[in-house]
Amino acid sequence: MEPSGLRLEVGGGVARLTLDRPPVNAIGEAWLGEFHRCLDQLAARSDWQLLHLRSAQKAFCAGADLAEMRARLASPQGVESMVDVAAGMQRLFARLEALPQVTLAEIGGAALGGGLELALACDLRIAANEAKIGLPEVRLGLVPGAGGTQRLTRLAGRATALRLILTGETLDGAGAEALGLVHWALPRSELAARAADIAARAAASPREALAACKSCIAAADDPARDGYAEELTQSRRLYASEATRGLVGAFLSGAAH
Repeated sequence: MEPSGLRLEVGGGVARLTLDRPPVNAIGEAWLGEFHRCLDQLAARSDWQLLHLRSAQKAFCAGADLAEMRARLASPQGVESMVDVAAGMQRLFARLEALPQVTLAEIGGAALGGGLELALACDLRIAANEAKIGLPEVRLGLVPGAGGTQRLTRLAGRATALRLILTGETLDGAGAEALGLVHWALPRSELAARAADIAARAAASPREALAACKSCIAAADDPARDGYAEELTQSRRLYASEATRGLVGAFLSGAAH
C-alpha cells in the first residue's frame, strides 16, 4: 500500500482506484497530491473508459484528516491554512468531475463531509444500505466547503440541500437513494458485485461516445451552452468515426435479418 493510501489498477477498460488509508481514508495533503498523480497517470493512458472509486476500509471516506486539522488550526496561519485545504479539495474534485471518462463511486460505509463531496464529484454513485451519508459540517460551525453546497443543490435540488446541510442529517444508503444522492442502494453483501457489473457495462461502450454524452449532459446545466446544438455537433463527429460506423452498421445489419 502506498503511504498516502491509494492503489490504482487498470484492466478491462476500468481504472480502479482503491482508497486504503486506515482507519477511515481521511483526506490529507499527501492524499490530495497522490490522487492528482493517479489522475496524471490515467491521463497518459487510453485503455480505460471508467474510473471506479472504492474503499478497502470499512468507511468509504470520512472526510478531512483530523490530525492535520488540529495542526493547521494551531499554526499562525490557521484560518488561511484551512481555507487552502478546502481550495485544494475543490480543485481535485473539479478535476474529477471534468474527466471525459465515466466515474463511479462505490460507497460501502461512511461517506461524510469531504468523503461525500468526493462521491458527489463522480457521475455515478452506488451505496450499501448500511452506509452513512451526509454533510455534518454545520454542527462544527462550518460549511461543506469542498463543493458540497453546490453539487448537492444541483444534484438533489434546493429543498433537499437545505434539509441535509442545515440539519447535518445523516442518511443510510436507501434514504440517500430516495432523495437522489445515489443511483443504487442495496445490501452491503451485494455491493461489490453490482458495482463491478455497472463499471463493466459502462466501460463496454466506446470512450468517444461516453465523453460526448457527458459533454451534452453538462451543457444542460450551463446557460452559456446550447445543449441541442451540442447534441448535433457530437452526433456529426461520432457518425464520422470508424468505430461508430462499424457499430451502427453491425446493428442495422442484424436488425435487417
